[in-house]
Amino acid sequence: MPSPQPYRSKTVAAWLTLALGALGLHRLYLYGRRDRLVWAYPLPTLLGLAGVQRLRALGQDDMLAWLLIPLLGLMLSLASLTAIVYALTPDERWDARHNPGQPVHATGWGPVLAAILALLVGGAAFMGTMAYGGQKFFEWQLAAPVAGAQARAWIG
Repeated sequence: MPSPQPYRSKTVAAWLTLALGALGLHRLYLYGRRDRLVWAYPLPTLLGLAGVQRLRALGQDDMLAWLLIPLLGLMLSLASLTAIVYALTPDERWDARHNPGQPVHATGWGPVLAAILALLVGGAAFMGTMAYGGQKFFEWQLAAPVAGAQARAWIG
């Protein structure tokens, strides 16, 4: 007789997604190691963290950091959005999807509080990413004509 599937708590999933969702650990909790999508999360998150380290070590003129840091912001935003979706999924639908054959469990306020915090964190991460990316894009656009003029002056 196969062992019954372990219970997957909506509250735990929402908080785990908020805390470590950028690394994909919420997918490990819900679907296990065989989930192929779980392995798509760590690389962009770690590349974004590498961009933060490059910015701290090399300063604001490092163009590779400009490209890598928004990856971290987008992964944090994605994790927050996923936490909100998990937290606001009705208990009946959650249990039908993740706990088939088990009785419906009422979740209470835990997922609601996770959704509120995820909205704050995700909004801040997304707005910060958009502001940083926009600033660096326009700095790059303004620097291009100056670099071209300097190259023309140097050549001839």
